[in-house]
Amino acid sequence: MTTPKDPVATHLRVLAGRCGAGSCPTVYGTDRQTVIVQGYVVNGDNAGVEVPDGEHLVEIPTEILLAAADKIRDQA
Repeated sequence: MTTPKDPVATHLRVLAGRCGAGSCPTVYGTDRQTVIVQGYVVNGDNAGVEVPDGEHLVEIPTEILLAAADKIRDQA
């Protein structure tokens, strides 16, 4: 897996979310053909997963992820 050279994406657009204000789980598309996920941070130890420095586990509702995937497919 590769990591972006610049950790800050610009020009975010909402692909799917539960609210329009950006204060709830949301999937954003970037101008770099990547996605940014806003959700609830999950502790790796509690999930039984080792999370490397610089990464986090994030939980979002499945319906939001599926809606974002549909929108990404429509844009292709």
